[in-house]
Amino acid sequence: MLEQYTVAEFVRDLQRITGHETDPEIITANVRPLAERLAGSPEIRERNWKEPDPEQGFGFELLHEEIDHTLVVAILTWLPGRVTPPHDHGTWGVIAGVEGEEINTFWQRKDDGSQLGYAEVEKELEIKLTPGKSLTLMPRSIHSIENRSDRVNVSLHTYGMHTNHTERSQFDIERKTASSWKIKE
Repeated sequence: MLEQYTVAEFVRDLQRITGHETDPEIITANVRPLAERLAGSPEIRERNWKEPDPEQGFGFELLHEEIDHTLVVAILTWLPGRVTPPHDHGTWGVIAGVEGEEINTFWQRKDDGSQLGYAEVEKELEIKLTPGKSLTLMPRSIHSIENRSDRVNVSLHTYGMHTNHTERSQFDIERKTASSWKIKE
């Protein structure tokens, strides 16, 4: 039987954690088990989520966002065979698997970031995210997400700030460039 834990309860827990803590590592360490709990709850597991956007390769369904664009909780659905460009978020994050399997590739920036528009990133490691598992992101963590399966993948994303309201970049490995990246909702 799936444990009852609602988005509203999760948001209250987020507010409590971030109300007295500002360190992203401590915040994500506290949020991670709660995100796993919510990702496994009936409210999340038994719902039909909107289809991914074919142009982006993924769908973004906002479940919660504070008026100041903080404490974002969203479901992302990923089309089979699609991959995002390497990107950062400009905020802390926790991603929890809901359905299917996604590959998160983490990248290391090799340049010092001093040259506007230039970035050299190198593949560091891959983490397979499945239901019951989660991972954390620091504000400048660079990763890409890939759905290598033949089915839509679903994951729960929690961010300290809506990524369309942060200084967020995507990285082109071949051209060695960095540019601003916003998502369609």
